Amino acid sequence: MIQNFTQSITKEEITQLPVEEYSGEIVLINTEDDAKKAIDYLTQFTSVGFDTETRPSFKKGQRYKISLMQISTETTCFLFRLNRIGIPDSLVDFLENDTTLKIGLSLRDDFGAIHKRTEAELTNFLDLQKYVGDFGIEDVSLQKIYAILFKKKISKGQRLTNWEAEELTEAQQKYAALDAWACLRIYNYLNQFK
Repeated sequence: MIQNFTQSITKEEITQLPVEEYSGEIVLINTEDDAKKAIDYLTQFTSVGFDTETRPSFKKGQRYKISLMQISTETTCFLFRLNRIGIPDSLVDFLENDTTLKIGLSLRDDFGAIHKRTEAELTNFLDLQKYVGDFGIEDVSLQKIYAILFKKKISKGQRLTNWEAEELTEAQQKYAALDAWACLRIYNYLNQFK
């Protein structure tokens, strides 16, 4: 039987919660060779967390392509620097494979951004915005879903930083990794109640 959780949480309630921190390993992927090694590792898993980041634009009409793709296991998050390497064949193969479930949130936006870089047929993705409804959760933002389930807050402080910077700061890396890892954690937690 599916368990029902708190339906929603207010922003005020979230501000009272302790901040979640990603404490796993972070691996930056800056070359096609790095990407191939990461994908060889990731294909061993039946499910992974998934997210992307795009450099924000503060000028009307200016748009950037997707800068970063995060793919996370429970212990390691790979940050693919797409602004440097594009989307290599090994990563396209992973996005198209139907053996690894890729779990994200608000995937339509991610898919649109990915399709500006590649024609890959994105396969075997699960959008948490739809999935959490089966458990009575009405909120659809990552921050709110995570707060409802784990009573911790995901900070959004790095969201509008430059994802194409020469070097990503530790804060950027942890923020990016946390979002992908949190998607996997939410899925694994809820899946035990199905």
